[in-house]
Amino acid sequence: MAKVSQIPNLDNSPLNLRSLREQSQRELVNILKNVRGKKCLVIDPKLSGSLSLIIQTSVLMEYGVELRHLSADPLETDISKIVYLVRSQFELMKFISSQVHNDISKGLQREYHVYFVPRREVVCEKVLEEEKVHHLMTIGEYPLYMVPFDEDVISFELDCVNKEFQVDGDTSSLWHIAKAIHKLESFSGLIPNVRAKGRCSVRVADILTRMQTEEPVNSHDMGIPEINTVILLDREVDMVTPMCSQLTYEGLIDEFFHINNGSVELDASILGAQQQEGKKMKHPLNSSDKLFKETRDLNFEVVVQVLRQKATSMKEDYAEMTSTNQSVSELKDFVKKLNSLPEMTRHINLAQHLTTFTSKQSFLARLNMEHTIVEAESYDICFEHIEELIHKQEPLISVLRLLILFSVTNSGLPKKHFDYLRRELLHSYGFEHIATLNNLEKAGLLRKQESKSNWLTIKRALQLVVEDTDTANPNDISYVFSGYAPLSIRLVHHAIRSGWRPMEEILRLLPGPHSETKRGGFPHSASSESMSVAGGRVADGRRSLVLVVFIGGVTFAEIAALRFLSAQEGMAYDVMVATTKMISGNSLTESYVEKLG
Repeated sequence: MAKVSQIPNLDNSPLNLRSLREQSQRELVNILKNVRGKKCLVIDPKLSGSLSLIIQTSVLMEYGVELRHLSADPLETDISKIVYLVRSQFELMKFISSQVHNDISKGLQREYHVYFVPRREVVCEKVLEEEKVHHLMTIGEYPLYMVPFDEDVISFELDCVNKEFQVDGDTSSLWHIAKAIHKLESFSGLIPNVRAKGRCSVRVADILTRMQTEEPVNSHDMGIPEINTVILLDREVDMVTPMCSQLTYEGLIDEFFHINNGSVELDASILGAQQQEGKKMKHPLNSSDKLFKETRDLNFEVVVQVLRQKATSMKEDYAEMTSTNQSVSELKDFVKKLNSLPEMTRHINLAQHLTTFTSKQSFLARLNMEHTIVEAESYDICFEHIEELIHKQEPLISVLRLLILFSVTNSGLPKKHFDYLRRELLHSYGFEHIATLNNLEKAGLLRKQESKSNWLTIKRALQLVVEDTDTANPNDISYVFSGYAPLSIRLVHHAIRSGWRPMEEILRLLPGPHSETKRGGFPHSASSESMSVAGGRVADGRRSLVLVVFIGGVTFAEIAALRFLSAQEGMAYDVMVATTKMISGNSLTESYVEKLG
């Protein structure tokens, strides 16, 4: 079976992401070269997905590496040189310390190296000192601030940015985000326009300005900058979009099977490998897979038709091949087509499997309810529906997700309803969930109503609900949710077209401050007032770029909507997405769940 590479092909990236990835590869290889001979590389499990998108395991083996995952258990290996590669997290320091203590108690003489990703933190080293192991370590850093997921998507791989900021008041990830963007600028030149909306975004814009003063990226050496504008957007500004069910092919795969670091893990039989029944298989999902690139951003209704057409045309070609005499070049063309057969079989199987979920009555009822909530004209129907879900004890995350959508579009719930639903949730699911409900309240996602909701005004002003959306031949981004245009992407579109100024009134209705900054000494034309000018060209004729940064995560459906915008006539820019994490409504809701004990 033709293997699709786990490591995405970045050759067609509008930005030189390849050299960015090669730099990360080199830095890791240098760490390994510095420790001579055989070594055991012990990886923080949360990093293994990122590393699999940066470097092949076979390359690590060439440097005498034996791989292990860091856990609370003692380290089982015969090798005497240990290299830890870990995020700066308190509990990981405890794991390392207990492994070292265990080695000492067994009388093992080992050489320890700890590399922090992306940088060392004093608090972590303090733990190692308190555990009396710090003096045995060689300490270093592996500055991995971002991972290219695809030719137009970068992830900073920061897990719970929203919860950390809204609930714990922790802003440490904001420095990381600014550092990543600043690092990008060292490849692409100083970005002349910075537009930010949201509490975190405005702060990141400020940190970027400070970094530029402290370690300047030289704007003049590089000619016209490759990235014309960066738009920073807090997830908090639009919590409606991620709580709606995504209806693109890639979005639905994520909703039902969860895409992790660019691949989905499914039963082998689903992907057409009958002989491996019962075994799980990882299937990479990136633009190296031509058929996936063509179908990923389509509304799922259309994908099934596209796959059917392709299969039919292949059948017809086959019939023609076998019934007539073909020239050698015609045979060659046909064989080329046959090469794409494994990909096609996989996607037909995957789409068929998805259909068993999307055709369920419960799923269709949910879509209907989401739509009713977003239209915000039938409060009682929505309230009673959610009440019924709680009494039926539907999965908690799925109930909370709908409840967040309901609360956000209503600017909270009347006190009587808020208290009642909270009580019912605790009765139905257990009182241990009180901490989770408190987190959601603190984050403003499930709260008492203090003033009238302005959702209807926002919805109308930005035309978020589009009647009669044509999902087959879309002329608007609302096709990604079959009738709802993601608020976040409407904002980005305005920011690209005309900046924040013409939409001040709408921005004020949405959470958090906004800012607009010009940077660097560019000639006026390079960063003109309105960006709708068609002059968005970099020196070698490529279109210049807009980098859209989502702080707190982005969904696949939103990326699909951005790609759709970028492909429209009259759009002078390519769009590149950077995010703290790929999310879905479920994973975002889960990030607020308080794990007790």
